[in-house]
Amino acid sequence: MDTNLKASLKSLHSSLATTGPIDEELQDLLQQLDGDIKQLLERRAEEAELAAAGGTTTYGLAERTQEISAKFAVKHPQLEPALRELGNILNSMGI
Repeated sequence: MDTNLKASLKSLHSSLATTGPIDEELQDLLQQLDGDIKQLLERRAEEAELAAAGGTTTYGLAERTQEISAKFAVKHPQLEPALRELGNILNSMGI
């Protein structure tokens, strides 16, 4: 599943590169979300390596992605599908 998430993030970054200017608030939200997702992936990899058995922690990233997607749908409709896909992947991972 992490592979799908990484591919979705890569797709989103590609879409952002070809989109016109994005307002500062949405840019900040995306950067924050991107950093949080990368941290989560690193933690999951570390937990797998250490075979830590402590249940999973959800970070609300799927919900945050959905909120950002709604904001982008208004100003940047071409980015909304990539964000929606990312939110769906996070949701299916229980994140």
